[in-house]
Amino acid sequence: MARLTQLSDAAASPEAATLFSAIKGKVGMVPNLYRVAGNQPAVLAGMLGLNEALGGGSFDARTREAIALTVAGANACDYCASAHAAISAGLKVTPDTIDAHLAGRSDDPRTAAILALASAIVSSRGMVSDADLDAAKAADLSEADIVETTANVVANIFTNYLNHVAGTDIDFPVRSAKAA
Repeated sequence: MARLTQLSDAAASPEAATLFSAIKGKVGMVPNLYRVAGNQPAVLAGMLGLNEALGGGSFDARTREAIALTVAGANACDYCASAHAAISAGLKVTPDTIDAHLAGRSDDPRTAAILALASAIVSSRGMVSDADLDAAKAADLSEADIVETTANVVANIFTNYLNHVAGTDIDFPVRSAKAA
């Protein structure tokens, strides 16, 4: 049960209503996470802006979703596991691969290196070891890749934590954050 208000369209401030309209135009609905963030339109605008900026990075949508699943798994966020599993399925990612990403694993060596770094960032609260960075670099991740991984992790930690605080109602097919 939600602990913070998931704003209806009618209850949204003019600023939040404008953002909700933009979200509906892109995805056809306003996910409950955004309805919670809409309680402070500046936060919602910041979330949307960061995600849009990260979409212009070098990682494709599948890689960003793999990171999101890994972070959701590490932080036990069922809302984000559900949302990003649904998005990944829409990107034609198989259920077994979604499970692997939730556990921070991938059969693709580059994605595996990115997810290993993402997992290390979450588990160490950003205080990654030299060995973690050496492993990322040995897997041919550039410094740009390391920065982009970090940014994607941070964006997803924010949504995980907001969902934990809010108790956001899951409005996607429910998926446990634990890999099957």
